[in-house]
Amino acid sequence: MPLVEHLRELRNRLAKGLLAIAAVTVVALVYSEQLMVFLTKSVPKCEPGVTSDGGNCAIVSFNTLMAPFSTTIQLSLTTGLVVASPVWLYQLWAFIAPGLHKHEKKYTYAFVGAAVPLFAAGAYLAYLILPVSVKVLISLTPDGSANILSLGDVLDFTLRMVLVFGLAFELPLVLVMLNLTGVLSGRRMARWWRGVIMGVFVFGAVITPTTDPVGMLALAGPITILYLAAVGFALLNDKRRRRRNPDAELADDEASHLDLTPESVGPVETVSAARALPEQATGEADDRSHRLNGYDDIT
Repeated sequence: MPLVEHLRELRNRLAKGLLAIAAVTVVALVYSEQLMVFLTKSVPKCEPGVTSDGGNCAIVSFNTLMAPFSTTIQLSLTTGLVVASPVWLYQLWAFIAPGLHKHEKKYTYAFVGAAVPLFAAGAYLAYLILPVSVKVLISLTPDGSANILSLGDVLDFTLRMVLVFGLAFELPLVLVMLNLTGVLSGRRMARWWRGVIMGVFVFGAVITPTTDPVGMLALAGPITILYLAAVGFALLNDKRRRRRNPDAELADDEASHLDLTPESVGPVETVSAARALPEQATGEADDRSHRLNGYDDIT
């Protein structure tokens, strides 16, 4: 396919993806109020007549004149990007798929088929622990102080938690794909388990927006279980690979095992040598034909 055709196809794919995002964004604008209520449900809001004192509840507000407009636009665009992701991801896949081999397409289908439910599970877990995390953070408010939270900050906090948990659940899947492609072996992954588990808990403590241990444990616990499951899958896959090909785990610059045991040599067969020249083979040349200009070589 010529370069112009590739560029034209890319333009059409991008146009379809952007059109899907725009359509979902318009729908999200219509239901933006319901979306805000859904995403801020984790905050214990103060009832009418109840003051926010000592961390018992919080008041969600807009702090600037442009905050309602900017927050609504930001929420609608984010919703359009997330909800329309199957459409623009398919357009991206349809553009690059013709250049992939059969086994690469198989790995891509498996990766996407596992990545979507893992991300959804991480996002759902984040939404479940959000009320606990928010209550722990609000409870640190001293007596005599009120919690007046910006709605934009609450939405940013919620979206970051969802994205962090969703992307973190993809880490074991990346290890499995590295094992399937032969980059990382199951034995090496098993030898790293102490450092990996320690790194997962440190990662959970640093990457989560909350400072309470609830978010860290909620993130590090499932990732640890998924990592152990990835190690088990990698070990079984390596065993299957060795059964099919004993040299499958060798590096590109590593020599395979060779059997250098000397073998006995059989009886030597005599081979009669043919004459080099046609005259010698027929025997028709005489002594004079072997000398030319004083030399014994007829050639």
